[in-house]
Amino acid sequence: MTPEDLLINLKHNSSLKIQKSLDAIYDICKEQQDRGMRDFSVSTIATLGFLRGVPKAQSIRNKTGEKYRALIQSFVDQSTLKPKPRSLSNTDDEWISEIQNPKHQLLARIMASQLKEAQQMISEIVPPKQRIDIYDHKHMIPDQAFKFSEQEIRAIKYLLSADFQKKWNLEPTIYGSLVDKSNEPIFKVATLDALRKALEFLS
Repeated sequence: MTPEDLLINLKHNSSLKIQKSLDAIYDICKEQQDRGMRDFSVSTIATLGFLRGVPKAQSIRNKTGEKYRALIQSFVDQSTLKPKPRSLSNTDDEWISEIQNPKHQLLARIMASQLKEAQQMISEIVPPKQRIDIYDHKHMIPDQAFKFSEQEIRAIKYLLSADFQKKWNLEPTIYGSLVDKSNEPIFKVATLDALRKALEFLS
């Protein structure tokens, strides 16, 4: 059964609220699928759909979230049964299939998808073959197009500050992410490291 067919079945005899939540989860999962991402973990789908009607991760994991989990699992199953044609860019992931422990293999695939997403973000910020010049600020003035404005610098510093973390009850991890009280990731792995590097090289 395809995710589309399952969505129709799950919505049958469900309340309007549950139907809207199912539609939101389907939309987020479909977008992940269209981007070639295989990360359909509850925490990822809940984070991506936070402002679009997707329930919180804990609600999806609860007993009442059985329909939500079934819909998400259908995308996981589809990505496993109908993988996209392998390209040169994903041959590096072949080693993951050799991992025997299913949980470890899933974790490795999630981390690999996050790495690819980060690489895509970097390629959008710095296009291929784009030259990056490092300037001595004491003696040279770099092209303003490659500098952060003072307001942008303050914004990034605020995201890294203890005041921001305290206000929103967030905790940094050793992996460069920020998690809430429920240990759900708000900033993905290496986000804090990326922000610090951005300040160092582009400010």
